[in-house]
Order: sequence, then C-alpha cells, then structure tokens
Amino acid sequence: MHVAGYGGVMAALATAWYKNYERTGLHAFNDSREWLQIDKVGHWYGTWIECRAGNELWRWAGMEKKKRIWISAASAFGFQTAIEFLDGFSAKWGWSWSDFAANVLGIGTFAAQEYVWDDQKIKLKWSFHKRNYKDPSLQNRSKELFGSTFHERLFKDYNTHTYWVSAPLNLLIKNKRLPDWLCISVGYGADGMFGGEENIARDANGNIIFDRRDIKRIRQWYLAPDIDLSKIKTRSKALNFALTVLSAFKFPAPSLEFSNGRFKLNALHF
Repeated sequence: MHVAGYGGVMAALATAWYKNYERTGLHAFNDSREWLQIDKVGHWYGTWIECRAGNELWRWAGMEKKKRIWISAASAFGFQTAIEFLDGFSAKWGWSWSDFAANVLGIGTFAAQEYVWDDQKIKLKWSFHKRNYKDPSLQNRSKELFGSTFHERLFKDYNTHTYWVSAPLNLLIKNKRLPDWLCISVGYGADGMFGGEENIARDANGNIIFDRRDIKRIRQWYLAPDIDLSKIKTRSKALNFALTVLSAFKFPAPSLEFSNGRFKLNALHF
C-alpha cells in the first residue's frame, strides 16, 4: 500500500508539475519570498499528513509506538526529499532550502505530538475552492500558471488554498465535558497572486508581457469553528476510516477573516 501510494502520487506530481519544463543539472534557488509563503505552509501540512497517514497504517498493523513514529517520519522525509530533487533538476525551479525546512517542521509537528500524546490532538487541515477568473487577462495568466484541469488547479492555484491549525476546545480550556470533536481553527490563505513574487511576467528577452501590479497581493487570516471527524466513532469500521481520512480537510463553517487591514464575516468557508 505504501509503495503503490508513493508511486501514484509521484506520477501525478510529475504530470502536473514537470512535464512541460526543461530538465537541467541539480541546482538550488531561493523561493522563500514567493506566493506569500502559502507553498511553504503547504509543505508543512503535506509532510505532516504523510507522517500521520503512515503512522495510522502502522498502528493498525500493531507496530509499537517508537518504531511506527520513526518509520512514518522517515517515509515522509524520503518522499518530500525526492520531490525536492525533482525540483532541483527542473530548469523552472530548483532545490529549495525553505521547502526543506518546512518539511522538517511537518515531521517535528507530527513526532512531538505522537511522543507526548500518542495522538495528533492538534491537526493541520486544508481547504480548497475552485475559482474562475472572469477577466480575460487573468484567465489566460491563470491557465499559464495554474493549468486548466481540476487536478492542476488543485495543486497549483495558491489563491484558492487555506491551511488550518485545528485544536480541540477541551484541550485549550481544560473542560472535559466538551466533546473531543469540537474544535477551533486558525487559518491562513492569500489572494491576488499571479506570479511568484509580483504580478508581472516577462518573455525570454525580458519584455513585460503581463502586468497586473494594480491587483494587491494580500494575506488572509481566519478564525473558525471546526469538527474533528476522526473523533466521531461509529459501529462501522469503514465509516470510521472514512471519517479519519476526511479529518485531513477543514470542515466547512462560517469564519471571521482578517485581510487587507479589516475584518469581515464569511457565511461559509471552504
């Protein structure tokens, strides 16, 4: 299962990210200022979720605690490092030390909780909403940057990603009468991004071919109630498994947003 999952994800990434770009020698580049760091938070989340998935698989198989923590962490580290090497051999990107640091943070977030609680009480979550850009210039630019298919947009369009840290209320306020599944989440997203560091694109000769500096790039912070679906237990093993898988994603709920210097309420946040 581990090998099949690894191969499938690597094949999907190779198709979505690398198929249209020239290969080159291994090199590094500094992308720490790109995409308002949404991609770095994505690395943190992605590595953590890989650790968690592996850990639950080995827990189900009956492996003892320390061994499953180390194997799960090593598997996630190997997978993410392989991706960094793919980036490092791509002319479009390169090995990113900031990505590497975010990967290590994801492993640390997993391992620390597992050692202390034998559980991931504080969960990282992700939500996504598909967006259509009505402005023709933005539509063309988004196709160039993010692709046109659903799975390409799912991976690439950082304007549509929100990452969450979700904690049970009974852990925060020490009230055991509160159910384990009732949580509060803090989220981070960004908008207005049509380039890594600026909304400008240039051709091979350095001429500007896309210029939307009029669109402000903004960070978005959220506070929202949440449900940890993995803490809702039923008599069905299949349903319990499905709820655990779904707990990797933020439960849609109203949110309080702070962005561009002001607060606003969202009736339902995906």
